[in-house]
Amino acid sequence: MPDAIVLLKNDHKTVERLFKQFEKLGGSSSGAHKTKRDVVDKIIQELSIHAAIEEQHFYPTIREQAPDISDDVLEGLEEHHVVKWTLSELKDMSPQAERFDAKVTVLIEMVRHHVEEEEADMFPKVREAMGRKDLQVLGETMEKAKAISPKQPHPKAPDTPPGNLIAGPAAAAADSVKAAAKKGLLRRGR
Repeated sequence: MPDAIVLLKNDHKTVERLFKQFEKLGGSSSGAHKTKRDVVDKIIQELSIHAAIEEQHFYPTIREQAPDISDDVLEGLEEHHVVKWTLSELKDMSPQAERFDAKVTVLIEMVRHHVEEEEADMFPKVREAMGRKDLQVLGETMEKAKAISPKQPHPKAPDTPPGNLIAGPAAAAADSVKAAAKKGLLRRGR
């Protein structure tokens, strides 16, 4: 089981692969609308889960154990906030919409900036402040939390404890019900 930082870096790599996949599909005139929708839906899911586990477990723990990087955490929360709003807009936007590609491009730029700051600045400080065992335990907690994390963005939901510890799993359950209902409706429509 990877420690918390390795787990987050692995998530970053997964999302970066999706970004590159989207970028290879070309501009809005490329005609790859279905593929773009599929890739963006995967990006939305990956980033929603990632933000949830950071907000519910990683950020609160490092604020407690490394209070000198609290400002970095607050900046990270604000970046998440903007990303979640962008994800929520993309979730309901047609890939044929005039601004779809532009919105995805801006999302990619924001997330890459966020990842760069975390990996270059925050993670080394966290690794220094926390012991290997604590990072391992936190990583296990975060891995387990992925299963009950929202798969869709919820930008109006609380992003700090205790509110997000309640809202996150509730939103994930609601997401699952909506997804199941949508699948049922799609099957009936065939």
